[in-house]
Amino acid sequence: MKKLLSSLAFAATTLIASASMLLAEEKGLDDATRAPYYDAIKGKKVVFVPLAMGFDLTEGWAAAMRKQANEFGYTFDIRDPNWSTDAGTRAITAAIQEKPDVLVVQNPDIQSYARLLKRAEEAGIKTIQINMNSVYTTDAFIGVDQVKLGEVQAQALVDHCGAGKGPSTKVALLQGVPNGAANLYMMRGIYSVLSQHPEIQVVSEQAANYDPSKARAIMETVLQQHPDICGVWGVWDSQDVGTAAAIAEAKKTGKVFLVTSGGGNEAACENVKKGLFDLYVTYDTSVQGMELNQKIAEFLQTQTAAGAVKTTYFTPLRMITKSNVNVRNCWSLTDMQ
Repeated sequence: MKKLLSSLAFAATTLIASASMLLAEEKGLDDATRAPYYDAIKGKKVVFVPLAMGFDLTEGWAAAMRKQANEFGYTFDIRDPNWSTDAGTRAITAAIQEKPDVLVVQNPDIQSYARLLKRAEEAGIKTIQINMNSVYTTDAFIGVDQVKLGEVQAQALVDHCGAGKGPSTKVALLQGVPNGAANLYMMRGIYSVLSQHPEIQVVSEQAANYDPSKARAIMETVLQQHPDICGVWGVWDSQDVGTAAAIAEAKKTGKVFLVTSGGGNEAACENVKKGLFDLYVTYDTSVQGMELNQKIAEFLQTQTAAGAVKTTYFTPLRMITKSNVNVRNCWSLTDMQ
């Protein structure tokens, strides 16, 4: 009899539970993962230390991160050093003392912030390096594979300026900041390709320090010294606006092959449409912004200690030329805000 009564009680409980479930399904079910997600990230703090604000890469990343922070209820602060490594050092030092939950850093070079990034990790702050890596590996790096980017661009120069393909086999290389991560890694990729093509003559290799005016002045001199130059590699689209202007002034647009790269904003695509950039390789700031947000949300939810797991995500490259450029290739800041 006891067994029978127990079985009947269990059956009744099951029926009640089933009825409750059916009633809940009629009204909809809450997602059991929602509350833990929002509770884990609400009220947390993220600090971003860029090279500077006011240009497409940093404005795009910041827009993406700010949008998610506003939506999910955590704090997002920008500490803008305005191109000053000393100011950036002070900003990171102050952030370490404040102990935000996540620190996002864009390095000016491979060494300047390395010890500070290690200190942030030791202080328990999960740290993401964006697009320009240092010699110290933190919890995450999100950005372009700079070595691969250099290889792709160098191969484009070879394809365009190899023996019998252009007016000459002469090319110029316009670097950014010589000890910057982007510059060093891209140069490794470039020379890994050019070393296999001794017919390509590098007639100029100078640094414009990301300054379009300086890039223009360098290119003007190169064109005067080598009027038959075939191709030019530039480190970054914002700098190479000046390079393109010098080529246009010499009436050599479309005759001197200019390959550059960048985050893929609308202005860059316009320069491709105008024929000022012959090949534009983009690593897509909008994609990087989404990856930053995914990693930030992951870090805010997990209890893993800073430095315990270190990951890298290389964003995909897209080749844009006048033949395939369209509104889907590039992003606008308004779209990301």
